[in-house]
Amino acid sequence: MAKKVSTKKAQELTEAPAILRPDVDQAVEKRLVALYTLQSVDSEIDKIRIIRGELPQAVQDLEDEIAGLHTRMDNFAAEIKETEAANRQRNAEITEHQEQIKKYQKQQDNVRNNREFESLNKEIEFQNLEIQLCERKNRDGVAHVKELKQHIDAAKVLVQNREKDLDAKREELLSITAETEKDEERLRQKSAEQEQYIDERYLTAYKRIRNAARNGLAVVTIDRDSCGGCFSSIPPQRQMEIKMHKKVIVCENCGRILVDDDIAEKAKALLQK
Repeated sequence: MAKKVSTKKAQELTEAPAILRPDVDQAVEKRLVALYTLQSVDSEIDKIRIIRGELPQAVQDLEDEIAGLHTRMDNFAAEIKETEAANRQRNAEITEHQEQIKKYQKQQDNVRNNREFESLNKEIEFQNLEIQLCERKNRDGVAHVKELKQHIDAAKVLVQNREKDLDAKREELLSITAETEKDEERLRQKSAEQEQYIDERYLTAYKRIRNAARNGLAVVTIDRDSCGGCFSSIPPQRQMEIKMHKKVIVCENCGRILVDDDIAEKAKALLQK
């Protein structure tokens, strides 16, 4: 069921630049004019968004990359703390091993036979091996911390560069948005206004076709005997049916709604009021 519209808007919709033709269905013609007018308005909105281009996505991508770099630096910093804590623990173990060595060496001064001496000597060798192992792990830990700090420094430089790029992209986006937001808002209001003139089922079909079309065109004119959307050939008999304005006709190839130049001209005149 069609949505209610004000008397003034309904009067504007029925106005046409030419004398009404008795051979057409006026209700269908009004519907086609409204659909093509809606398409024209939405296409203008698309042009504005094309002007902005991929800037919004570029800004989002830079923000995500910067956030990822900060997360990476936080992970590196946490790993540095863990490595340094492990080094401190091993230093404490080295001190314990050294104390054990001193104790065993002192015990060697009071041994009663060679077997006790050799046993203590093996304990001393074992403690020295433990010290060597801890020192080697500490050296590896120090090298790893140095490498992680280098990664953090590199990430900081990258963040600084990306933040400069982000500031530039944001400034560019704000500038373009400031230039186009008034026009876009006006067109969005006009788009919503045109939707009031279209039955729900046709409006749903229009939006479905438009969302599926790469160029956003759901309503097109015939151009050189072909569909203005997919450029498939339209038979003469089909073109005649389109010009009669007795029903809504779609392209058999792409499903777009087809209108003739007369509908396009009436929609253009309506937009200029």
